[in-house]
Amino acid sequence: MKSILLFCCLLTTSFVYAQSSADEKAVLDVEKQRFDAQVTKNYAVLEKVLADDLIYNHSNGNQDTKQSYIQSIKDGKQSYDAIEAQEQKVRLYGNTAVVNGICQVKATNNGQSINTRLRYMDVYVRKGAQWQLVAWQSLRLAN
Repeated sequence: MKSILLFCCLLTTSFVYAQSSADEKAVLDVEKQRFDAQVTKNYAVLEKVLADDLIYNHSNGNQDTKQSYIQSIKDGKQSYDAIEAQEQKVRLYGNTAVVNGICQVKATNNGQSINTRLRYMDVYVRKGAQWQLVAWQSLRLAN
């Protein structure tokens, strides 16, 4: 009886770990898709991975919604040349994922060139099978 109970506990632990690893990978995949979509101006991907109630806090203190953020890219106010993730750590809490990371961003913001490292935290929520970004907060690091 003890052997069966131990086997069930190990099997459950293995399944939970495998699911967590799969979810962490899925979140990081969506994060990469989002960064790529920001650079390539792929609005279909941005519409899919940004939640309708997104709050996007930029490192300069400005705040956007999903609609205003996508519009700023369409209007050319915000233009990304490259976004390179340098560090990323995902923590899962049920259907919510918190990502802490550092990325290098080359962009133009209202005509001003930017080449900076950002420390960021973002929050994804799984809606059905899709992870969507609901919050972004970043700050500039010394280069």
